[in-house]
Amino acid sequence: MTDTDTAASNRPETVSLPLPDRGYARLTDRILVRVSGPGTDKFLQGQFSQHLDEVTNNRALRAAASNPKGRAYCLTRLARDGDSVVLDLPAALADQILAQLRKYLMLFRGTTMAPLEDGLIWGLLGRETASAIAGRDISGLESAGDTLGVDSGLLIRVESDDRGTERYEFWQTSGEQPEFGDAPELSLADWHATEIAAGIPALDEANWETFVPQMLNLQHLGGIHFKKGCYTGQEVIARMHFLGQLKKSLFRFRSAGSIAPGADIKMGERTVGSVVNQVAFEDGSVELLAVVRHDAAAQPLSADGNALTALPLPYAVPEREQDNGPDDSAR
Repeated sequence: MTDTDTAASNRPETVSLPLPDRGYARLTDRILVRVSGPGTDKFLQGQFSQHLDEVTNNRALRAAASNPKGRAYCLTRLARDGDSVVLDLPAALADQILAQLRKYLMLFRGTTMAPLEDGLIWGLLGRETASAIAGRDISGLESAGDTLGVDSGLLIRVESDDRGTERYEFWQTSGEQPEFGDAPELSLADWHATEIAAGIPALDEANWETFVPQMLNLQHLGGIHFKKGCYTGQEVIARMHFLGQLKKSLFRFRSAGSIAPGADIKMGERTVGSVVNQVAFEDGSVELLAVVRHDAAAQPLSADGNALTALPLPYAVPEREQDNGPDDSAR
């Protein structure tokens, strides 16, 4: 274990306020996987909600993989790296996700999928931090998904948080640890807090294969291509989109007290949603993302007995204004 690893492992799992607006964090809860071979694009095209033609050397896009019922078991980003495609997976679910995908990979002879044993992911806050890694001007990285290849990996601009803080990820596929200039080291929890502030969902064992990708706002994060051909779960995902059947989606909340991961969201005694991901602050408060029914979102809500205060997302979810009907979709 390096000195950097030791320092990171000793950091608290709570976050201080205000959130940092510069710095770097090693994202130890995620791994990189490389898909290579002649069937790479066809394999990924048949499993993910993103169109592989849109994934280029300059654009790394979000995507979901779902079961035949349209429930997401993987949220990822797809990036070109030479003739292969690299994607990120949550470390806790990686074995389960890879087992699902390998059921279909076996149809593509000569195509391989394997974790990058030396691959690392770094979360970066602030343009100066990202520029230090690139070693050159990064003004071309204007929007989420814009990608720049550097000596030891891929620098990807990701979604800004609700403050407008620029956020990036560096996918280190080879080489030594990058230089971060004078940027401070941040904890994994610091990065998770900016993910929630940016409205970015993350799956875990409690919500694996629970939500259709639109319930997680993935269409507003550029993660669903509604005009591509068939892929696993596509029929359910497309029907929900084209028939206007989305009755619940991802909301952001704050609570003054602690809330268990995966807790139910309550309207009185009635369950109207569930926590997707959350982060705790040093003052005992919690911020979280939760999938909640549209027809309940404006009512007083709670989780684990703590009142929830709605917070804004940094992107619009127009389906909420379009939906005035009862919720008939499965949880």
